[in-house]
Amino acid sequence: MQRILKRLSLTTALALFWINPCFSMDSYRFLHVTIDTPWSIFVFLLLTIFAPFVLMAVLVWRYAERKVEKRDQRPTQPGSEE
Repeated sequence: MQRILKRLSLTTALALFWINPCFSMDSYRFLHVTIDTPWSIFVFLLLTIFAPFVLMAVLVWRYAERKVEKRDQRPTQPGSEE
């Protein structure tokens, strides 16, 4: 177990030394809040939260119409009243 931990720590240390520092400076620009941030949040919420609700409503409406059509097509037996 100790041997595995030594290898893991050595591999982690080498990986951290191998990373170029300019990558971390470039990624800092994604943390800034700009005027486009609320618009981006709205589009994200629209696609991930509201779109499935719209799809669900369309499917419920579609299958509700199919049930009405099947009920109308069902043959009635003589003497039975619905």
